[in-house]
Amino acid sequence: MKSFLAVALLGTAVIGGAAFAQSAQPADRAAPAATAQPVDAKMVLKDNWRASKLMGLNVYNEANEKLGDINELLVDKSGKINAVVIGIGGFLGMGEHDIAVSMDKLKFVEEPVRTSSTGTSTTTRETTTGAASTTTTNRSTNDWVPDHAVMSGNKEQLKALPQFKYSDYN
Repeated sequence: MKSFLAVALLGTAVIGGAAFAQSAQPADRAAPAATAQPVDAKMVLKDNWRASKLMGLNVYNEANEKLGDINELLVDKSGKINAVVIGIGGFLGMGEHDIAVSMDKLKFVEEPVRTSSTGTSTTTRETTTGAASTTTTNRSTNDWVPDHAVMSGNKEQLKALPQFKYSDYN
């Protein structure tokens, strides 16, 4: 009984001592978070795009030929995008040739791709009754993602560029 009481008192002293030893942070450390003014996020973030939505974005050339899609954004420690990894060619990820290009090589476009076969951005789908209906794509001007990216060159020229491999940089 005495040993049990001694262990209980010792345990209480150890736990209580650690709790009593903790002190509040200095006011200068906690002050920035506590005194930060709220920001009107709608105004500050209005014309931004979500990086997660850029992944998989189609990349075309000036002739509206699909070159590939964005596989990755490479970001430095300060948060600046240093390179965009684009998968050129391939089918369902097989036979794809990854290249890394600087962000300034891409032009992001918020309008749908214009092809020679379609003059307007319409899609035709079959309804449950079997009748075809045509709907016009009505994208918001700020839906956090551009429609596609445009880059100079064709598939053959881009496949001739050195292939980007993550293992080369480990």
